[in-house]
Amino acid sequence: MHSRLLSAPSHASAASSSPLPFAAAHPCRASWTPRPTSPPPPLSLLRATASMHPSPPPEGHSDQPVHGVTNTVVGVLGGGQLGKMLCQAASQMGVRMAILDPLEDCPASSVCHEHVVGSFNDGATVSEFAKRCGVLTVEIEHVDAVTLEKLEKQGIDCEPKASTIMIIQDKYRQKTHFSKFGIPLPDFVEVDTLSSIEKAGEMFGYPLMVKSKRLAYDGRGNAVAHDKKELSSVVASLGGFEHGLYVERWTSFVKELSVIVARSRDGSTVCYPVVETIHKDNICHVVEAPAEVPDKIKKLATNVAEKAIKSLEGAGVFAVELFLTQDNQVLLNEVAPRPHNSGHHTIESCYTSQYEQHLRAILGLPLGDPSMKAPASIMYNILGEDEGEAGFTQAHQLIERALDISGASVHWYAKPEIRKQRKMGHITIVGPSKYSVKARLDKLLQRDAYDTKKVKPRAAIIMGSDSDLPVMKDAAVVLKKFNIPFELTIVSAHRTPERMYHYALSAKERGLEVIIAGMVASLTSVPVIGVPIMTSSLHGTDSLLSIVQMPKGIPVATVAIGNAENAGLLAVRMLASRDPELGDKATEYQHDLRDMWRPGEGVPTYEVKDVDETRRMSISTSIFNKEKVFLAGHEEEGPAQAQNLRDSLAEAKSDIVLHKNFADRGLATEAQAQMEQFE
Repeated sequence: MHSRLLSAPSHASAASSSPLPFAAAHPCRASWTPRPTSPPPPLSLLRATASMHPSPPPEGHSDQPVHGVTNTVVGVLGGGQLGKMLCQAASQMGVRMAILDPLEDCPASSVCHEHVVGSFNDGATVSEFAKRCGVLTVEIEHVDAVTLEKLEKQGIDCEPKASTIMIIQDKYRQKTHFSKFGIPLPDFVEVDTLSSIEKAGEMFGYPLMVKSKRLAYDGRGNAVAHDKKELSSVVASLGGFEHGLYVERWTSFVKELSVIVARSRDGSTVCYPVVETIHKDNICHVVEAPAEVPDKIKKLATNVAEKAIKSLEGAGVFAVELFLTQDNQVLLNEVAPRPHNSGHHTIESCYTSQYEQHLRAILGLPLGDPSMKAPASIMYNILGEDEGEAGFTQAHQLIERALDISGASVHWYAKPEIRKQRKMGHITIVGPSKYSVKARLDKLLQRDAYDTKKVKPRAAIIMGSDSDLPVMKDAAVVLKKFNIPFELTIVSAHRTPERMYHYALSAKERGLEVIIAGMVASLTSVPVIGVPIMTSSLHGTDSLLSIVQMPKGIPVATVAIGNAENAGLLAVRMLASRDPELGDKATEYQHDLRDMWRPGEGVPTYEVKDVDETRRMSISTSIFNKEKVFLAGHEEEGPAQAQNLRDSLAEAKSDIVLHKNFADRGLATEAQAQMEQFE
């Protein structure tokens, strides 16, 4: 066994480094070095300093009090970026963390309580490390699971259990296990000879996915044979049959999904929102949360993920990667028994991050709320674009741009070396809508402006015929002004009833949040705003009544006859109720509108001509006290004159509603605004 213990850097040394990742020529890496003065003492001598077991309590005390969340030391096999973010969550909770990793400058080394330098695949090292921990967990599944099984028999608490790690380590065994529990999977079969893989090709067809059973991740250990002639070269590229291979039927998926599932010690589970993962060269590149799929697909994906994790043993956070097929099947691809790349976004976007959740689960604490606190989030992996300093420079430039983007958070893993396609960090962007976070990602990547034609609309404007367009276009103008993606189409209840039916039923699943049109309200739970259209016979009264007299249980908002502009503004306010950024724009619009009605500064004074034009007077009111009305030149008459003025203004206002000529009444528009203040 070869291992030694390092302490975390002191606060002084940490403070001496720049707080910004781009202060130097490239994002700063771990700068501290262990004290080299003398060889570290044996682990057996250092064990007591990190033991989760408290010292014997003083006489007269039955138990040592718990300081903070727990006195338990959490041991982690592996000190990569997942271990680093696990330690960061632990630091916030006051949980002590010890890591075992062979690299002195591994990412987690700068943030853990203790770092034992040693291999997590060496049985003796793992056994000795486990003695200093109250609970042992993993940030990578490629560990010595046989030793973990032995440690469990000796009473060491390992979460998740060694049996789970063993199942996950061998992907063929993993598939076999889940198939026994009725989990939907792509068809698969083990192959160990050229004839067996040729037979699999005949059975599944081509292209054929060939996979290594073990040590396969981030696209490594997978290869595609496009025809029978390529089988030999594909097998050779994966190390031969002796390496352990199996094949899967090619899955034509439309999206790759992922669900993070947390399982507590008592077996209860909570699931994070379904996300979509977008891969580049078989490596996770972007994660979008939540996934833009119908609710029934989200429910199906969550059910598959939860069922899979309940078939395993042990507590912790698990990632379930899934395929969504063209015929709306959800198939399990693989499972990770640890925090996962697809859950990085939870640090900023969810009430409980996957890292805090993992600690809660393995320590027996109550599971936290996995729901999103931000409406939308997108995670972008910082992958090595080049080797050496050139790669660091490119990463630094990306980080600089990210720091100038609203809602963006940078995570730099501080790996000492950069290689092409190596995960060096990630950037999470949270925002009020999927449209906004995608637009910000485009800005980060210096791509062309986000193509609104490819964005799923948040609102819909639907008309019974094209003759409604001169009226309904005003709603479109408003939505466009507020940068709300929308669709405008014709759906007739009389000419195309089937299309109207399917359009309304699919509205929510397609992501629509509000519809401007009244005829679909009975077929969707999406809020509907009706716009009465002016008609030649009854001047739109018939249209208005058809909207406001909808039966109970089918609510429809409405506006004045022909006032599609207000319908657009009402749609904006509905969307703004869960979109702070849009809410700010709506408030600014309202303020601008108020300024148009109130020219000048201070308390406004308006000249008002009475309806019968028998007198003129000026009125002055305080915008802070609407009850005080002073009539210039008529102060002694007071309340009576004020009431007369109110009556006159009310009559004029009624005329406006009835579409009479306001200007002929001789009442200034400011007087109408004043009347609204009196009311």
